[in-house]
Amino acid sequence: MPFLPRPQQLTSAAGNVAQKLLYGGLADLRPMPRTLIDEGTLREVYHYRPVADVAQRGEPVLLVTPLAAPSLCYDLRRGCSFVEHLVGQGRPTYLVEYGEVSFHDRTLGIEHWIDDVLPQAIRAVSEHAGGRPVHLVGWSLGGIFALLTAADQHDLPIASVTLLGSPVDVAQVPMIAPLRPLVDLTGGQIVTQAYRLLGGAPKPIVRWAFQFTSVDKVVTKPLAILQHLDDADFLAQLEAVDRFTENMTAYPGRTFGQLYHRFFRSNLLVSGRLELDGRVIDLARVTAPVLVCAGAGDGIAPIRAVRAVVGLLTGAEEVRFAVVPGGHLGMLTGRAARGSTWVQADAWIDAWDSRRRGAPTDAGPGHASPKGSSPDRRGPRRDAIGANPERRYRSSSSRALGG
Repeated sequence: MPFLPRPQQLTSAAGNVAQKLLYGGLADLRPMPRTLIDEGTLREVYHYRPVADVAQRGEPVLLVTPLAAPSLCYDLRRGCSFVEHLVGQGRPTYLVEYGEVSFHDRTLGIEHWIDDVLPQAIRAVSEHAGGRPVHLVGWSLGGIFALLTAADQHDLPIASVTLLGSPVDVAQVPMIAPLRPLVDLTGGQIVTQAYRLLGGAPKPIVRWAFQFTSVDKVVTKPLAILQHLDDADFLAQLEAVDRFTENMTAYPGRTFGQLYHRFFRSNLLVSGRLELDGRVIDLARVTAPVLVCAGAGDGIAPIRAVRAVVGLLTGAEEVRFAVVPGGHLGMLTGRAARGSTWVQADAWIDAWDSRRRGAPTDAGPGHASPKGSSPDRRGPRRDAIGANPERRYRSSSSRALGG
């Protein structure tokens, strides 16, 4: 609100404060209804129930949750829920999450997700959806796991892959660069001994690390609340982000160790190759079309860290890169995501639905010809959705939220 707010703003602010005090908050935090269709060790696959009066259309979408983050990232609150958006369009929507990680799970490594969790989830979704191929959408580490799975297991029914804020070149992450000399000096042993003793990265540490990446917003949060007391949607978003942060989970010990040594210390994935359980996974072997989105204000996965994957996907049918507004969580489910990230994902998924059904190559905005489909190599228009790699979506409200 301005220094001298208008009477209408004062009335709105008073109403918001009353709502908060009397009812505990302004955000509609009801989860979208869902049904468990498959489960295993740290694997729960859910199908979101269709809306009664909306016709089902297209191939299914599987949302891949990153480790340590709750599945709330995809279903933050009503009005800012990617799940609600997909279901509202009639898209068959599924999600894989991992439940609570305990000390008992400390021996599980990345292999568990690449060999078991994601392949089983993809097959379960495909079967539940009538044998159709599956569009994978992964945020943060969920996107990296989805990409590694697509590169390693070519027999899976994958229609396309969408990466949202997935950093491949961690040397470009500002919060990591200053720490690397200290880690190298100690040979990484301090952290190694700590995660072995604890059996992984406990929830309080994970929560603190996530908050540390946006410490400036934590410091200025009280002022931001005062300035937006009349904005119920802004306040509701803050409430939903706080709930998300409070529900962070732990990393299993061996998985955390692999991420620490191979991603953080050695930055191996920037080469496009990762040795895992006696084999080498090469990102050049990904054949599915891949959409890559980076958040303009993302401190965990900045643009250069995310864009590094584009040149590694030499075997993909098509690769597109786009910059969207928001921080690490905001680019997925901030208020500006409704008109940017979700638009990108919609166009990409719709395009590759059409390709699977053999639709004409000139399918409108956002639809480009896959390799070998047509002698006409003009490609998509520069104004098509996602076609311009330099395109940016800007939003001051998204930058203010940052979450």
